[in-house]
Amino acid sequence: MKAHFDILVIGSGLAGLVSALILAKEGLKVCVLEKNNQFGGNLQTFSRDKLIFDSGVHYLGGLSEGQNLNRYFKWLEIFDELKLSKLDDDGFDRITFDGDDAEYPHSQGGENFVRQLGQFFPEEKENLQKYIETIRNVCDHFPRYLTGNKSYNEEILYENAKDFIESVTENSKLRSVLAGSNFLYAGTSETPLYVHALTVNSYIQSAYRCLNGGSQISKALIRKLRKYGAEIHKHNEVTEFYFDENNVLKSVKTKDKKEYFADRFISNIDLKRTIDLAGKQRFKKSLTSRVDTLITTTSCFSIYLVLKPETVDYFNHNYYHYRNEKSVWESAKNSKENWPRNYMLSCSPSKKHPGFAESITAISYMDFDEVKAWEHTKNTAADKEFRGEDYEDFKREKAENLISEIEKKFPKIRSAIEKIYTSTPLSYRDYIGNTNGNMYGFVKESNNPLKSMFSPRTKIPNLFLTGQSVNLHGILGVTIGAFNTCSELLGKDVFEDHV
Repeated sequence: MKAHFDILVIGSGLAGLVSALILAKEGLKVCVLEKNNQFGGNLQTFSRDKLIFDSGVHYLGGLSEGQNLNRYFKWLEIFDELKLSKLDDDGFDRITFDGDDAEYPHSQGGENFVRQLGQFFPEEKENLQKYIETIRNVCDHFPRYLTGNKSYNEEILYENAKDFIESVTENSKLRSVLAGSNFLYAGTSETPLYVHALTVNSYIQSAYRCLNGGSQISKALIRKLRKYGAEIHKHNEVTEFYFDENNVLKSVKTKDKKEYFADRFISNIDLKRTIDLAGKQRFKKSLTSRVDTLITTTSCFSIYLVLKPETVDYFNHNYYHYRNEKSVWESAKNSKENWPRNYMLSCSPSKKHPGFAESITAISYMDFDEVKAWEHTKNTAADKEFRGEDYEDFKREKAENLISEIEKKFPKIRSAIEKIYTSTPLSYRDYIGNTNGNMYGFVKESNNPLKSMFSPRTKIPNLFLTGQSVNLHGILGVTIGAFNTCSELLGKDVFEDHV
């Protein structure tokens, strides 16, 4: 007898796991299928030299009591299971530039944000207050960012982040500092203000690091899923969709020829992949044409540094470093030129030597074109393949370039390194499943914001969508998206009566 489920979720990224748990809590029979050895999408971690490294998520916002992500995670019953460490209140992010020794802080709390940056820009305090008030206002009008909001003024979507920041102040350095963490959404001069606002405001509310890596979030969700009777299967890559004569999806088949039947399906995999599996002919041509013309955000190259004991002091914040003010808005678009022109850098505290760091992660934008020579290869824990010595040489060269750039700010870093590990756009493509290893789904543009926004519903009556390629990215963004998807599927707001 073939297993039959009420809900089948394809892909175990955060949005897929949250969707599955919401529906399992509603009493539905739920199954989640994941192609990889590890659940969680961007929440995946890996271990090297007995140290844990995050592959995607490095810190979270909005987790203090009563804040938005805190309330969502409590509803999901996972908050109390998470081991968290709050980042520096007076500068959870530090924005830095070549040739400038100052470290410009992004601080927790709106008043504190103004106060701390005001020490560097004393004439700009009024403008900083205007900045905080505006991004809060944008967030207050966005659906489910604050629970209870159901709709937004569509005009908000057309406001441009760069134009807004330039309207706040004429100080060119401050403009770059305010946009300094746009690595979190691959910001360019076309980025909408709402993307900037929803991202940074969450961290200004509060900013936390996950001790022992972001995978603890997916592990907590899986424990709750099993508590509510859901089935979760890894090493089950969906490769075929099967339909009845009424265009209703009846089952999916995996790479190893297992077939799963369900009444309704949620796809948490890349949108382009979902359309390919279902067949373009089953969707409106206007939708498939729109998806075909969308550009994915850039990918990245990462180095993971195992440090010699007691060589680097632990710093309880992240660095976003740029070669110059101009590259804050240009690096994501032209990441091949003069690489690397920027990096995000964070560290983990040593368990054996308090006050010191045990590892450092540094990430810089990288175009997929840089690894196109090896795009035919695939290498994961579940499906290993050696890409060749030329690929290893490529990674060593890029790691050296990035370390040399980091040395400009941290001159002693090289002597503190014990081992170096790397990941490329191919790593992100193979492990996360995003087209070309993109970081944040489709590029969003303020002059046409609706082009990259999609309904959770599809023309296939029992197929729904969730994840960062459908709407918002990030921990909070995809969590909100999962609640949107489930509300569409159930015909009710599953959250509003509980929080």
